[in-house]
Order: sequence, then C-alpha cells, then structure tokens
Amino acid sequence: MAISEHASVCTFDCPDACSLSVTVRDGRVAKVRGSHALPYTDGVICNKVARDMPAFVHGPQRLRHPLLRVGPKGAGKFEQISWDDALDAIHAGVMQVIDRFGPQAVAPLNYAGPHGFLAGDSMSLRFLHKLGASQLYRRSMCGGVRAEAWVGTYGAVPGCPPEFAAHAQLNLVWGNNATATNVHLVRVIAHARRNGGKLVVVDPLHTRIAAQADLHLQLRPGTDVLLAWALATELEKAGSFDRAFIAAHVLGCEEFMSRAREWPAARAAAECGLRVEDILTVVDWMAAADPFILAPGNGFERGRNGGSGARAAFALPALLGKFARGSGVIMGGGNSFPKTLAKLQRPDLLPPRTRTLNLSEMGRHLADDDVDPPIRALFIYNHNPIVVHPDQNRMRRGLLREDVFTVGIEIAMTESMDFCDIVLPAATHFEYDELYPSYGHHWLQRAEAVIPPIGESLPNTEIFRRLAARFGFDDPCFKATDAELMDDAVDGSDPRLGGMRPSQIPGDQPLRMNAPDGREMVLFDNIFPATPSEKIELRSESLAEKWGASALLPTWRPREGAQPLMLISPASDRRITSTLGDLSASTATPPLLMNPMDAASRGLMSGVEIQVWNALGKVFLPLEVTDAVPPGVVSSEKGAWLRTSRNGQTISALVSSEARADLAWGACYNDTAVEVSAA
Repeated sequence: MAISEHASVCTFDCPDACSLSVTVRDGRVAKVRGSHALPYTDGVICNKVARDMPAFVHGPQRLRHPLLRVGPKGAGKFEQISWDDALDAIHAGVMQVIDRFGPQAVAPLNYAGPHGFLAGDSMSLRFLHKLGASQLYRRSMCGGVRAEAWVGTYGAVPGCPPEFAAHAQLNLVWGNNATATNVHLVRVIAHARRNGGKLVVVDPLHTRIAAQADLHLQLRPGTDVLLAWALATELEKAGSFDRAFIAAHVLGCEEFMSRAREWPAARAAAECGLRVEDILTVVDWMAAADPFILAPGNGFERGRNGGSGARAAFALPALLGKFARGSGVIMGGGNSFPKTLAKLQRPDLLPPRTRTLNLSEMGRHLADDDVDPPIRALFIYNHNPIVVHPDQNRMRRGLLREDVFTVGIEIAMTESMDFCDIVLPAATHFEYDELYPSYGHHWLQRAEAVIPPIGESLPNTEIFRRLAARFGFDDPCFKATDAELMDDAVDGSDPRLGGMRPSQIPGDQPLRMNAPDGREMVLFDNIFPATPSEKIELRSESLAEKWGASALLPTWRPREGAQPLMLISPASDRRITSTLGDLSASTATPPLLMNPMDAASRGLMSGVEIQVWNALGKVFLPLEVTDAVPPGVVSSEKGAWLRTSRNGQTISALVSSEARADLAWGACYNDTAVEVSAA
C-alpha cells in the first residue's frame, strides 16, 4: 500500500483559502486535514472539507468521460463519447450558431466554483474573447455590491488583515455568517474574547456566532443602513467623532450625517425591530474600544439597500478615526495581490463593441429572447445555475430550450448538466497545479497536483486549450502552459513577490503580501485610500457616475412586496453554495425557520410540511418554529439541490431576477417577499 502526504490549498468559494495536507493512498485521496503552512488557518479546516473530499473526488457522481445527450433536455440521459467526438460536436454546434446569429449569440454562464487564478478564468476567457462571445458581468450574483461599496468608499485597497480581530477590544461582525463561511475569523475572535474583548453580531438570523456574542442585534433584513445611520448619529451626539481625522481624511461627512441624523436610535430601532438600549450599548462599546474591528460579510449586501448598508457601516470606523494600531475593517483582501488579469485573460482579443450581459438576468435572456442577437449557445462551467440563480423556474425554461446549444464543463453530474448537449469532465483542484489569491486574507499560495486527473477528466485550462485548437485559434497565448498562466496572473516584478516568480512559490510556503515597508498591509498605517480624492469618500462621485445619481450617498428604500414575510437564505455548513450538494451530508431537505408568532398566527407547528410561495414559485419544506428568526422573517439555507424538494423547486425559485440592490445590479436573495401555509 503506497501512502504519501502532499501540501495543497482549498479552492472553494470562501474567504479563508485554507492550506491543506492531503493523504494519498494507492493513488486516491484518502484524507484531507488542515496544514500549518498558512499561519492564518494554522491547521484548522471546516468540517465539510475534512469530511467530504474523498467522496468529492472519487464518488459515483464524479464525471469521468465526455458525454453526449441522447434524451430530452433535463432528463439526464447521456452516452459516453470520445474527446475528439465531443470537440467536433462542440465546434459544429457553436459554428452553426455563429454562422446564423453571429458570435455574440454565444455566451458563457459561469461563476465562482473554484477560486484559483487558472481554473477560475484564464484560458477560458482567452478562448471566449477570441471567439467574440458575449461577455458576462458576474459580480451581481454575490460580492459585487459589497466590493463596489468598499472601492467607492476607500478605493481598491485592502483594509486590515483578519488576524487583527484576535486582539480587538470590540469585534463588530455584520452580516457575516462566519461559523458557516469564515471559520478562521471565528477562531481569532474567540482569542480576543478570551482576553476580554467583546463581540457584537448584526444579523437577522441567530447564527452560531450570534449565539457566542455579547450582544446580537437581530435586525430586519434591509434595514442595515438605518442601524448604521443611528450608530453614527448617536456617536456624534456623544462627542465620539475624531474631528481631526475627519478633516484630514474624510470627504462628504456632513452630507452623510445630514441623512444619518434623520434616523436617531429611537426611530431606527422601530424600523429595524431592535431595542433602543441595545443600539446605545453598541455606541458606548464602539466609542471605548481600541482596537476596534469591523468584519462585514456578504449577507447585508443581498437586498434592496445592500450597497447603502455596506457604505454606511464602512463609514463608522472613518467617523471614529479607528484605523491602524490594530483597528480597521476586514475587507478588500483581494486588493492586496498585484494581479495582472488583463495579461492572464487577454481582453485585447475581444472584438470591439462586444456586449456585456448581467449574470443575474441570464435566465430571462434565455427564456424570453429579450436580447439581440438572442443567446443560442452556452458554455456552463464553474457554476450550477439551475440551483443558484434567482427566478429558478425562468432559468429552467431557458435551459430547456432545444434551440440553445449548451456545453457543460463540470466535476460532478450536477442538475444543471442535465440540460447540456455535451458534458465535458473537469478535474478537481487536487488534480492540477494552481495559484491561489484570497478575498479574505493577504497570503498568496501555490498548490501542486496530488493525484492525476480521474478518468478522462482534464483541468479547465487544458479543456479550453483543446477547444481553442479545435476552433483553429493558433495564437501563442493558447499554447501557454499552466506555469506560464500563473506568471501571467500576478506581477512577478512587484516587490510583494520578493523576486520570486509566481509559478515558483513553494507549495508549502505561502507568501504574505506586504506593504513597501516590508510589514503587513494596513490601511492608514502603510497604505492609504485609493479613491479619486485620496480620502475616504462618504460621498462618492465615482459610484454616482457608475451606478446612477442616487448612488452619490447611501439611501434608504422601504420594503415592497405583496407577501407579508421576508425570506432570507443563509449559507449552509454542509455545502459551499451548491457545491457538495450531491453528497450524503446535503441530501436532506433544509427546513424553513419561522418565528413562533408567525407560526401561531397561521396555525402551524414544527415538523409539518409547509409551502412557501409567491408569484414566482412554490417550495415544499419542513417547518422549524424558532426564535432564531424575528417576527416577519423566515429563513432557509441556500444551495440545496432540486432533488431535495418534492416539486423540483428550491428557494431560488422565489427570488426575483428583476429586483436589484442599489449597487452592482445585486441580486436580492435576502429580500424576498413570501407567504407560508400548510402544504
């Protein structure tokens, strides 16, 4: 029996990008544990990665050969074919579309499955750019609202390292279901609490980290901007503003505060569903805390006021002048890396005036033919759109169209692959070399393959190399090796690399992205805002120019919706969105959480099957009555596969693709009006 240990990195959509130790036994991944290579993750990983990786790599759901659809779309009937036949079929199908409608009738449908530079989007975009396919604005699905709010306020810079949370006197965790999605933040916050630090959590759901908090502000979804304004107003009344810092480093303070003052604690508490005394307690703790850390997540961006809520929360450390010396905002980690994405993805290959489509609206474009030229060919990769997209039933109608030629590239036979004409088997992250940034910390990591690709599966880079060759693309960039792609992804001449080529970073030695002075990058210590004014911009002309005049300052839009309840969809600790949703730990139907008051008024009790519905769809779920959600709010975990619901609809069916956040066209997953009744 041959046993070996290998260094690796976790690729999944998570800010932690953990370093891993992989045990390989007789050519198979046998065990995955955390390694101590990355100081931040320090040997700890989440339960789902520790438990599920052997099944993820070697389980029966794994795609091992190219497949050709032989039944109706959605029926899941395929037969095995050769790679040559698959490439020929793709070339024929796509060229037929291009000959009739032009290249923009071809579109990608991809998102954030793997988070390495290479598998995420490298050779794939080179191919699609050369093809002239429609482009995709992907950030509307998740992360874009918060990122736009951050860049509009501070510029494309990192805030502070997450390690700072370990020594904070107050950690304010806002819209961050950290125990499910950011486990190492929880670990460093626990260190702070053991040393007397306080923890405040702002979240409509009583998450596990909220259960650990000194104070949980269980506000109504979409009211984050009001809470932040109230905190700012009461901090100003208390004389806690750092006026010297504001004068030197903040733009638009008075305009921001003129809106905030309309929402003192008493008024905001009524709208947010909070106690006035709890808001005032947080005000006292924020004023006294030194260091103070704000750790925002993606939860509060996923609603109508998502950008405004994020911007108003980001303003609080600026008004207090609490940066450096251990204080700051754990945001913008991805900005710490000297990325050279144009060199990696080659947008120069793209024909002029190629259109860009919004990822969140792709279901409508497919189902309703509301763009010209219409979409008639799709490449689905790094994505499970039938589970993840808003307005699931419309996406289903689009994917069912027999006149849309669809290519799927996937590790497992997801429910989205059932709608494809050709399915190509992709390698897992344990089967190829990769370079990993992070959006949650400042460490660059490289991983090497620990086993060869399973069956006939191939890394994304090789799949798109072969596609490029079959389409006759002979530019040198399509022959680049994976090592060359790594060197294209990051500027090796940047001092942060210390003279090392990205492709030569040792697999067990992560590289911290330091500031020019050789220390960790910290806002207002050794790096500064990168906004047009070079100040913190609470009034942002750049956001107004990009997203409309109403984005000049944070705003408040009251709730709209025909149904009385608001549905939120937090992350699961058993999946990464829908990834791993086909494994045994995720096959159960997730419950709907409902407050006892709402259950009593509807004559419902725990354990019964209910239907949660609106005009877009209907989902059958078991009910759990609990005060983990406030009155008027219901919650069910995102990412469950269609097979978990007896009518093949999950909560994504209830989310509108027309509703948008106030920045980045953000999807409103946590701002969905529904009603609940007995099934």
